[in-house]
Amino acid sequence: MNIHEYQAKELLRQYKVATPDGKVAHDAEEARMITKEFGGASVVKAQIHAGGRGKGGGVKFATDPDKAAELFKAMIGMQLVTKQTGAEGRKVRTVFLSKPVDIERELYLSFLVDRVTSRITILASTEGGVEIEEVAEKTPEKIVKVAVDPALGLNGFQARQVAFALGLEGNSFKQGVVFLQNLYKLFVEKDCSMVEINPLVITKQGDVTALDAKIGFDDNGLVRHPDVLAYRDLNEEAEEEVEASKYNLNFIKLDGSIGCMVNGAGLAMATMDIIKYCGSSPANFLDVGGSATEDAVKNAFRIILQDKAVKAVLVNIFGGIMRCDIVASGIVNAAKEIGIKVPVVVRLEGTNVEEGKKILADSGLNLIVAADLKDAAEKVVASVK
Repeated sequence: MNIHEYQAKELLRQYKVATPDGKVAHDAEEARMITKEFGGASVVKAQIHAGGRGKGGGVKFATDPDKAAELFKAMIGMQLVTKQTGAEGRKVRTVFLSKPVDIERELYLSFLVDRVTSRITILASTEGGVEIEEVAEKTPEKIVKVAVDPALGLNGFQARQVAFALGLEGNSFKQGVVFLQNLYKLFVEKDCSMVEINPLVITKQGDVTALDAKIGFDDNGLVRHPDVLAYRDLNEEAEEEVEASKYNLNFIKLDGSIGCMVNGAGLAMATMDIIKYCGSSPANFLDVGGSATEDAVKNAFRIILQDKAVKAVLVNIFGGIMRCDIVASGIVNAAKEIGIKVPVVVRLEGTNVEEGKKILADSGLNLIVAADLKDAAEKVVASVK
């Protein structure tokens, strides 16, 4: 789960991680008053779950309170397009005003989970304000990478190593070390998957502060953090993904034409790969889980078919805990209730597979049964083409 910048900064302040003063404005007059409170100037920032807001026109400097009110009116309700939103953009429903700071240097800092080492890893660079992918491509030597031993936590010498690498000195160095230690504590205690501070700013007064912040959380840990879950903004999530979560379905919308219904994340990834290999693209990732009910299968079908880009559906089920006859019944009932008008290719294997195939064969529906995964992928791609 991702949260907005203003919410991320609320969390940072709870952990004594320095950020500029900021407030959400609910109307133009409030934007004017907040800017007066900040001394007559403010940074007006559109709040969406995407990076690159500044380049898209979602971050503007207000030189006086009237300008802040004008910028609020222009931003609220706008469809903000960035590199991460796609051409359709995202509607701005919240505007955040931040107190300006005197910037001396801009740095980059993030904590994330390295899937290779299975450790929380710090990425730091003197090239702040720039996408880290761009830095990695053009000047990889400017990125410092420090892995944290989970048994020991972030050691003082590691925090100092990162602070040295960022070129911090004097009081800024001391602040930087504490900043890193507090950020690590937040990451662990709140079950984060990523914390990115870009830019991390050194002010002309020598203070270290998070000018911007992005925080993502491990969905599996949210049950432990109702305070974090309260930050969830359903407007920032795809409608299908929100609906799928109601039925405990793991769903991610993609941009292809073949809908996928699979049990197990690994099998789902393999299914998407083989669809690409055979010459087409998946329209979604959908994992119904290992113990899905017939009702869950029906809802999975309904959610997949809400996407008008879907031209065919591939059902790939390995019945371990989940029985193939349950899946087959769900498919048949969904087809009858929803009225499926696109080709459906079904590959079943595992527990009660023969019963499942018999249910499909006796349904009277035009379902395409595949012998194995490769056969299923070839058939579904051919049906689209």
